[in-house]
Amino acid sequence: MKILFFGDSITDMCRNREPNIPAIWTYGNGYPFVVASELFRKNPLKHTIINRGISGNRVVDLYARIKADVWNEQPDVLSILIGINDLWHEVDYGNGVDLVRWEKVYRMLIEDTLKRLPDVKIIICEPFVLYSPMIEKAYPTLKEVVGYSAVAKKLAAEYGLYFLPLQKKFDEAAEKFGVEPYLFDGVHPDIAGATLIADEWVKLFEREIEK
Repeated sequence: MKILFFGDSITDMCRNREPNIPAIWTYGNGYPFVVASELFRKNPLKHTIINRGISGNRVVDLYARIKADVWNEQPDVLSILIGINDLWHEVDYGNGVDLVRWEKVYRMLIEDTLKRLPDVKIIICEPFVLYSPMIEKAYPTLKEVVGYSAVAKKLAAEYGLYFLPLQKKFDEAAEKFGVEPYLFDGVHPDIAGATLIADEWVKLFEREIEK
């Protein structure tokens, strides 16, 4: 089974893009690596893992490269995590993607993918954020991600896709141990955050897709 992770820096996490290198170097340091580790621990021959996260991407960037990075790969499972940069880019560059346009483009991405890959299983991961002094200026805007999360959940239900909730898990973890061990700047996962995402992802995958 071929699994492809699609998203921004939270998915990318410094993955190596060089051709003809060992697969482990292409997974990055984030949750796709932890997912691969868990699945390969149980059976190293059963799955192929592909990381197609690119740092800084918004939903419009995913749509622009979906043919090359997703359709041409023909994955059995497509996992998408996107949303926070659509807000962050508005703060830093005045080039964000408002919620109405975000839904429109995300809908196009889903519909076009299902036309090209009618048998693909799609997991929509909930975007998230936690408060950190490192993003104090951007946080009033970034916390609007709750609206993007609601749209992501709505689209998953509408198209019969799988939705992976994450914000509540991060809220609960941060309340117990603090923000920094999970999202070192309120957005990007450290080891505990990457493991939290991966644990929830694997649970959903094994319960709903690989059952």
